[in-house]
Amino acid sequence: MDNILDKIIANKRIEVAQQKSVISIAELAKKIIDTTNKYSFKESLLNSSTGIISEFKRRSPSRGWIFENARIEEVIPFYSKNGASAISVLTDLDFFGGTLADLELARSITETPLLRKDFMIDEYQLYQAKIYGANAILLIASALSVDETKQLAAKAKDLGLDVLLEIHNEKELDHINDKVDVVGVNNRNLSTFVTDIQISFDLVEKIPNEFVKISESGISQPQTVIDLQGVGYRGFLMGENFMKTDNPGKALDDFIKQLK
Repeated sequence: MDNILDKIIANKRIEVAQQKSVISIAELAKKIIDTTNKYSFKESLLNSSTGIISEFKRRSPSRGWIFENARIEEVIPFYSKNGASAISVLTDLDFFGGTLADLELARSITETPLLRKDFMIDEYQLYQAKIYGANAILLIASALSVDETKQLAAKAKDLGLDVLLEIHNEKELDHINDKVDVVGVNNRNLSTFVTDIQISFDLVEKIPNEFVKISESGISQPQTVIDLQGVGYRGFLMGENFMKTDNPGKALDDFIKQLK
């Protein structure tokens, strides 16, 4: 494997296959009764003055442990209380230290829209996302073909989930389709994990304006958010900047106060 993303996706295929062997996709489907989206990720971004999407992330492949013993119940309520427009919850265990149980617990203690942050390669994961309380799912263009993106986005919409499509370069613009709600520009190259905010500025005008636009990764200064808002971004996904502190909820509160 040449890069980190390849390793993650290979591992994810094994993980999903193991999960399917325990509970079939047909069994999962039976658990879904309501396909409405009670807390819309997209609408929350449109209605927010700051657009901050706070992320719950214990570790990353590039940094290792960020906050190893972070607890959902000690972070999520304060993200909501202190102004997060949405909350991203990592559910990948091997590389990010997250679980579906984290998502389920988060859903039980907040009404803020939740994004299941994971490497989605199979419809099975969309059913899981719905069952465990997500309002939106992430599709990563660099991990999928254009056809796979379309198929997964369509299924997500059928299940009542908003779709965040993540791109990193101009070539991946082809993945945008009419089932996508939000287009995110990841400033981090998932192959090398090198981060460059300039990517968001370079791509913003190439994304059709009918899509809500967000910038992801590497954002640590309020002025960066202000500058990105000025060119058309409505949301800003931030994880490490808050999670690397002893009190992520307070870090969010301090950051938002500087925006005002």
